[in-house]
Amino acid sequence: MSELVSDARNLAEVHLGTALPRRWRHVNGVARQGTWIASAFGVEADTLVAACWLHDVGYAPPLASTGFHPLDGATFLRDHGWDERICALVAHHSCAIREARLRGLENELLTFEDENSPLRDALWFCDMTTSPDGDLVGVEQRLSEILSRYGEGSIVYDFIQAARDDLLAAVERTETRIVCGSADVRLG
Repeated sequence: MSELVSDARNLAEVHLGTALPRRWRHVNGVARQGTWIASAFGVEADTLVAACWLHDVGYAPPLASTGFHPLDGATFLRDHGWDERICALVAHHSCAIREARLRGLENELLTFEDENSPLRDALWFCDMTTSPDGDLVGVEQRLSEILSRYGEGSIVYDFIQAARDDLLAAVERTETRIVCGSADVRLG
């Protein structure tokens, strides 16, 4: 495990491990997915896995300044000297811009660049194929679970409905990249 990945894991564990054990299980599963597909991303593998570990750090109560976890996590990481690319991946994970618009936080989120890259898609893939308890799931099952958990009329429900096509497309692009990029990569 590289120093970057180790530092990311340790930071996520400090902020989520005890305070939010179910979120911590999810993050572990997302990082496991990232590790499984990392070889398809060559020199960017460690960046992917580090972003997987850190993607939900903004849920930690002491870090929740706006209540929008992608922005809160990315801001915390930026304030603590983390690489700007990792901060941006955290900020924009899983189509966060759509939810930011609904929350009136679009301008704040856009202080982080959305790179719209295969690596960004891979982070979305890892998040959207991992259950809240860290288990491997299909993307449709994951989206249904989120809709059910938050319920109709909530911002998250509306966000998932609006982002569905983008999320499905990112997962599909990543699956294609994994299959074409490396015969040694296996999912779950």
